[in-house]
Amino acid sequence: MLKRFLIYAWPVLFIFVMMAGCKKLDDINHDPTRPTTTSPAYLLTGAEKNAMDYLYSTLQNGYIGMHYAQYWSGNSRVGDSQYAIDENNNTAFWNFMYVSLHNLDKIIALNNASGNNPAAKNQNAIATILKVWLYQILTDSYVNIPYSQALKEGANITPAYDSQESIYTSLIDTLQQQITALDPAQPTFTSGDVIYNGDVAKWRTLAHSLLLRLAIRVADVAPEKAKAVIEAHYQSAMTSNGDNAQFAYLATAPNKFPLNDSEREVLDFFVSTTLVDYMKGTNDPRLAVYARPAKATGLITGLVYGISANDPSRLAPDNYSYPGTQIYSATMPGILMTYPEVAFILAEAAARGWSVGQPAASWYEAGIRASMAYWNVTAGVDEYVASVPYTAGDWKNVIGTQKWLALYPQGFQAWFERLRLDFKKPNGDSLFIPPYSGSLDQNVKFVPSRLTYPLGEQTQNAAAYKKAASDIGGDTKATKSWWDKF
Repeated sequence: MLKRFLIYAWPVLFIFVMMAGCKKLDDINHDPTRPTTTSPAYLLTGAEKNAMDYLYSTLQNGYIGMHYAQYWSGNSRVGDSQYAIDENNNTAFWNFMYVSLHNLDKIIALNNASGNNPAAKNQNAIATILKVWLYQILTDSYVNIPYSQALKEGANITPAYDSQESIYTSLIDTLQQQITALDPAQPTFTSGDVIYNGDVAKWRTLAHSLLLRLAIRVADVAPEKAKAVIEAHYQSAMTSNGDNAQFAYLATAPNKFPLNDSEREVLDFFVSTTLVDYMKGTNDPRLAVYARPAKATGLITGLVYGISANDPSRLAPDNYSYPGTQIYSATMPGILMTYPEVAFILAEAAARGWSVGQPAASWYEAGIRASMAYWNVTAGVDEYVASVPYTAGDWKNVIGTQKWLALYPQGFQAWFERLRLDFKKPNGDSLFIPPYSGSLDQNVKFVPSRLTYPLGEQTQNAAAYKKAASDIGGDTKATKSWWDKF
């Protein structure tokens, strides 16, 4: 990848590779400071954990994803709510996503070099599916990124950036190829896969589901392609929460969910008024899971998004609600994709007139009920479903708000969907607000459309960086993704 990446990646990789490839994280007893023999199983565990640790960390999901989705608002550190990018966090996110990609690519290289691993075909397919997942997150975050030249270690330390459109085309083709390559009758990972324990059928289901995510995201720029992909794959995608793709964290260090308060109180974030007020207005029974009562009042109270710590209207911290205890649990799973998202994708597909087996209203209700079930919410579900009916003439707002609620706490995915659908409340009122104190970036007053490239790219990969910045219309937070038409 980048020169800095090549210099520092291998020491970092060895730290993650140390983790034994095992069926459960609680089998990992290796000293993380001592290298061990690299194998596909070790690399898979390292890649899965490394990616989830950064996608759900305080610094990346907390200060970027959850803020840009407007689920949370900053406590004492409010610049992130006002869209000031912390360059250290930004660089770490970029670098460690590529570290995970490198781990996954190494699995394929090791299997191809050995020539005698009977599980190689399935292992390579699983690694490739995970690569697609990570590349989509990267391109949706930055737009054009190093892709086709990105993982050629030593051969090209200044890789070109591929266009987002070409990356999407490649990712869709790649997933379809992996579906064909996966063979439940052949050996697979017997250890190391924390997400599905090497279950080839589950990985195939995930590949079909990720195709739906890719396709619906390009629905406004490549509708015929999106329609064809969704209609071809929806029947083989997830059908219940039993298919969910999640990384199972444990209650013991060092394998706890990265953003947890099991050992210390996390004071960085309050839930936003955007989330709390909307959920209160619809009597959403998930609110008690998503947020906890404020210490001073016993009530769930959000903080206005982006409000300054010194604003005179702001009350003492104990008057606002922190995220829910389950969200901050040591065993909160790292979510890759869940069935509620699939149901809402199919609701939107049906609303667009595509053939997905059921009408939009049925998929919409299935998505809400699956989200409730995911959080073990049972009381008040029927009443809630009846109070937020599907409306065909307002499908974008109706589906958009419920999908946004169901994606909590997947900050990055919720941010991408906020940009793509540009939805409001079902009554047409604005759901999201600009930062209360005004954006620190005057070009982005509402929400960033992307992350700017890490500063190191400007010097370590200068020519490719300049071309990429020019190709996308400028390296600013206001530059839109290829798929973002509204």
